[in-house]
Amino acid sequence: MSTATPDSVRADPPPAVVAHPLRRIALAAILLAEIMDLLDTTIINVAAPTIRSALGGGTSQIQWVSAAYTLAFAMLLITGARLGDLVGRKRMFLLGTVGFTVCSALCAAATGAGMLIGARACQGAFAALVIPQGLGIIRAVFPAEEVGKAFGAFGPVLGLSSVAGPSLGGLLVGSDLWGTGWRMIFLINLPVGLATTLLGLRAIPADRGTTGARRLDLPGVAVLSTAMVLLVYPLIQGRELGWPSWTFVSMALSLPIFAGFAALQRRQAAAGRAPLVDPALFRGGAFRYAIVVVALFNAAITGLILTLTLTLQLGAHWTALHAGLTFIPMSLGIVVGAVAAGAVLGARFGRRVIHAGAVIMALGTLALWASLAHWGLPVTTWDLLPALVVTGVGMGLMMGPMFEIALTGVTSEQSGSAAGVLNALQELGGSIGVAALGTAFLSWASHHGSVTAAGWTLAAVVAVIALVGLTTFALPRMPRAEQPH
Repeated sequence: MSTATPDSVRADPPPAVVAHPLRRIALAAILLAEIMDLLDTTIINVAAPTIRSALGGGTSQIQWVSAAYTLAFAMLLITGARLGDLVGRKRMFLLGTVGFTVCSALCAAATGAGMLIGARACQGAFAALVIPQGLGIIRAVFPAEEVGKAFGAFGPVLGLSSVAGPSLGGLLVGSDLWGTGWRMIFLINLPVGLATTLLGLRAIPADRGTTGARRLDLPGVAVLSTAMVLLVYPLIQGRELGWPSWTFVSMALSLPIFAGFAALQRRQAAAGRAPLVDPALFRGGAFRYAIVVVALFNAAITGLILTLTLTLQLGAHWTALHAGLTFIPMSLGIVVGAVAAGAVLGARFGRRVIHAGAVIMALGTLALWASLAHWGLPVTTWDLLPALVVTGVGMGLMMGPMFEIALTGVTSEQSGSAAGVLNALQELGGSIGVAALGTAFLSWASHHGSVTAAGWTLAAVVAVIALVGLTTFALPRMPRAEQPH
């Protein structure tokens, strides 16, 4: 059990970290794992029609090819993070990577929709073991003065990967390499997974966990998993099903179960047992606001990308590949903003970089709205290009220092819980963004047309960005390396 007090959660200086000689290779392994996860989340949408033609199955089954991954991933993220604390982050990272790669091969070998759905759920479960380990590994191998630059590398990688998924999916399916068709979107994970495993095996230092406890909080796992399923499942399926009444009942039922989970964690901590999530994380205040910032930010990003995708495909009748390629300028903007934030600005200006990014992203989003209103449909990629670049720069500036500042004051014993909660709120925020803003767009588009619907939905995105900026005032002014000791 952590002995951190509320004051220590806020102000304890980080332990000195000796720079690991292979830290950059370890970072490369972490980023490759992030790429695999993001690509497998987005790439499936383009291939869905081809998969349905090849394997059969109804629309709901094909939707589950995507939903099974997302649901398993969201449900097990915090558990995966805690397992890293208990038995070692390197072990969980390697186990998850190998499992993910094997499940990718099973996806490629699927002979029916049921087998593919099961393999996708296993993919999501193993991804939940891998992804939460990254933040803790970075803090363990990089000295304080380099942590900001390491976190800054996430921005370009995450931005490019999230946008590249549809483009890469269309290319792989259309190329039909060696007659593999849609199966290549999973086969491509085999060399990437092998490279990730070898790099991780070589460069990530061995550890035996950061806590003396050796037992997983199984009651906590059961309660949290139930709450996550009740909340995330209707968010994933509700928009496609037209929001039947059971979706709202399910989400409402999740709230008292989450409250019960929080009470259970406090009792576990008070009794001297290791809880799944350390309650001390939330006593200092800053981390509570950090998870809100992360959730809102991801809701804004997913809502923005979905709004543009639906506008361009449903309104302008673009192909998925054409729409995906149009996001490349935004990806390049994310790279520029994230590199600037991670390399220079984040360490010098702290949370003010997130504020500046929020302003720039909001202005870029408004410019997208203005471009659609001015040019109407059909619109061209060139018409949207300046606004896409500006929006991407703002996103990158926000991504650069966000995680480093969010983890300020979190001890090494708490970093697993913190990483799991942050990643889970990322996933939840993205699901909320897709569900709420996607539903709003489709509802408005059916009555007022795609351009008007896009304008109102983008205005909602700007409102969410504004909330991110306001909530950021509750975060520490400077990242961890700059805190006074």
